[in-house]
Amino acid sequence: MNTLATADLGALIQLVPVRRAGAALLLAAVGLPVIGVVIVGLDIMPVRFAMMHVALLGIAVGLLTGLDPMVCALVACALSGAAVAPLARTPDGLSGAMGLLMSLAVAAALLVLAVSGVNASGAFALLWGSILSVGTADLVVLGALAVVVPSLFWWRRREVALLLYDRELAQCSGVPVRFLTAALLVLVAVAVAGAIKLTGALLVDALTLLPALAARRLGRSLRSITLWAVGIGVAVNLTGFLLALWLDWPPGPVLVLTAGAVVLAAHLVPERRDRSWRAPVSVSFPSSPSSH
Repeated sequence: MNTLATADLGALIQLVPVRRAGAALLLAAVGLPVIGVVIVGLDIMPVRFAMMHVALLGIAVGLLTGLDPMVCALVACALSGAAVAPLARTPDGLSGAMGLLMSLAVAAALLVLAVSGVNASGAFALLWGSILSVGTADLVVLGALAVVVPSLFWWRRREVALLLYDRELAQCSGVPVRFLTAALLVLVAVAVAGAIKLTGALLVDALTLLPALAARRLGRSLRSITLWAVGIGVAVNLTGFLLALWLDWPPGPVLVLTAGAVVLAAHLVPERRDRSWRAPVSVSFPSSPSSH
């Protein structure tokens, strides 16, 4: 029985859609867990929920106009992320904006679908994901995120670390807080839209937030947490996907359960007093103004 199942798994891996899905998950494991570090660091949990609804609106517009629905979703999320960036001065301000954006986006999406007469099944399919339908465009988006997100972290590592550590201190230290926050929010928005086809909007946390939650328990600095997040993302994505193929189960829920198991296991590790996921112990920050 096990030999037969292994043989079936080997045959499945030879299929082009399965290989594309595996490649997409590997690319996602490089960029999206780093996005999760940003989400946790900036305390912008509501953003991912709002962007799921904005993506639904973008897909509805794409179905209405005949344009690529996922491209429309990416553009809608990127524009929304940039639009709400000025409201990110405090978590409360951003939470309120995300609540408003979420309500307006889902209402507009439902109105577009109802008025246009477009079959809504294509739009609501994003709630569940369709990992085996990943195409070249999806791989390009995930590949771009896999390059841009780590590159931004490396290029602006001191500024990003200080921003995630303390926004006011970053402002006083000369960090371009508004520009950097806007850039990170746009990346978060695009990442959420780019990951939707892999797991579905309801389970996108498996690729973004859960690896970051496990990594912050294991890492002691922004650099180590980022590396842990990427490593956990790769392990979870490959293990969950292969397990789903082997058991013939939906990949999205299996990925979430695998990532959740890793988070729970990470929290069994005793927490050290000197450990802080925001601790800048390995980063040299710009000098802050001398106190009087």
